[in-house]
Amino acid sequence: MIRLKDVTVYYPNTEKPALSSVNLTFNKGEFVCVLGKSGAGKSTLIRCMNGLQQPTSGEVFWDGELFTNKNKEQQRLIRREIGMIFQHFNLIPRLTVLQNVLTGMFGYRNSVKNLLGIFSKEEIQNAIRVLEVVGLSEFKNRRIEYLSGGQKQRVGIARALLQKPRVFLGDEPVASLDPGTANRIFSLLKELHNRHNLLSVMNLHDVNLAKQFATRLIALRNGTVIFDGKPEDFAQEMFEQTYNS
Repeated sequence: MIRLKDVTVYYPNTEKPALSSVNLTFNKGEFVCVLGKSGAGKSTLIRCMNGLQQPTSGEVFWDGELFTNKNKEQQRLIRREIGMIFQHFNLIPRLTVLQNVLTGMFGYRNSVKNLLGIFSKEEIQNAIRVLEVVGLSEFKNRRIEYLSGGQKQRVGIARALLQKPRVFLGDEPVASLDPGTANRIFSLLKELHNRHNLLSVMNLHDVNLAKQFATRLIALRNGTVIFDGKPEDFAQEMFEQTYNS
């Protein structure tokens, strides 16, 4: 479904690559957790997968078609099928839960309606439906600034779900949450993943959480893939290679 071929990324004014000759293939139905220290290249990997970061060299393919050579509009149309979940939620505090979820429809609508905040009855009903899925329908008229961290993340998941995505990508989606809330959020993500038969790729620091939910683990160190396999095969020695200086 998504394939990275010899992907290398250099950021301006840096000598070392953020990613170095990465070759990975991600298929529908996989729940993948990507491990690594801060600066290992996890966020860059996710950004290459959704087209927000152009590789310095190498290619990214979407459903067998070259993604990296498409123009911005073509990439935007593909990106509609990718639900993105962020560490810091990327919500608008002054808007309500329902209004924030409705922004998940922006990729399918014209810019004038988006600017004016005009939504059809069907779009609003669909947004309420996904809020029911994540257990937040009773909060639909509450402003984001009055929610807990776990509730905000569920709003982010509902927004991504409203896109009817084929892919869920998460960049440290539970890093700002306490362990109990993080576990509940991942349980919800796995449930939605299974229900809709998605490809899910989540960046994580928590190895135990990754082993609990992932069907496949990838570990990055200094922009290089050092492990790609089953969670049960990620042993102590590999943990030390991934996280020790």
